[in-house]
Amino acid sequence: MTATPLRLVVHGAAGRMGQRIVACAASDATPWRLVAAIERSGHPRAGDDAGVLAGIPAAGVAIASGWVCPADVVIDFSLPEAVCGIVATCVTKQVPLVVATTGLEGPERHAIAEAAKTIPVLQSPSMSLAVNIAMELVGRAGMLLARVGGRTDVEIIECHHRHKEDSPSGTALKFGSIVQQAMGQSRVAHGREGRPGARPADEIGYHAVRAGDNPGEHTILFGMEGESLSVNVRATNRDCYARGALAAAIFLVGKPAGLYSMNDVLGIA
Repeated sequence: MTATPLRLVVHGAAGRMGQRIVACAASDATPWRLVAAIERSGHPRAGDDAGVLAGIPAAGVAIASGWVCPADVVIDFSLPEAVCGIVATCVTKQVPLVVATTGLEGPERHAIAEAAKTIPVLQSPSMSLAVNIAMELVGRAGMLLARVGGRTDVEIIECHHRHKEDSPSGTALKFGSIVQQAMGQSRVAHGREGRPGARPADEIGYHAVRAGDNPGEHTILFGMEGESLSVNVRATNRDCYARGALAAAIFLVGKPAGLYSMNDVLGIA
């Protein structure tokens, strides 16, 4: 018996990631039915077929500014300023929401936390399964290095495409937060120039590279005397984020209200 397709709404459907979610859902092992492809009112691609825009056969769903049909889950891959609006809509319609948009600030985070009291919401700085596994590894490495004592310098280097607007990336900041929790660093440095002096022991260094079409790469370097340890995770295309978002959406359907993360999807305690 063929499983009933999950009814999917993509918010930010005309963007680079929205298009990849539409395309990946069409070929995913889990059956999906795209029921709405949302963009801001007046978007230049309004009225275009979401499938054709994503480079696949016509989906029969036009880019629009809202939706009225029933849905099982919404995936948001838009812009920070659009997040509060889709959160409010999902609360009103009582539809689970995956928030994959990065660069969130206080108002967006507050809206997500409030929404999670009445609907299931999953929010993560990265939808990549590999990135979230790397976060677990980084936390474990930091904890072990802190346990044995001695000085460990931590540097986080991230590379993204030229169009990325936030810096450092939300994923890099999350890696830094994990390290701080495990090792206790109290300050950060964003790049270095001039003569800043010797590197403090309680500092995490962030370095952001923006060039070409790099979909995302993060290296977390632990430097000790006589040896170093690096955890590197690299995307070769955007489909890893789209596939991760779809996995998150599958996980979220049927869950009780609450705030979830990719650790829940991966079963990481």
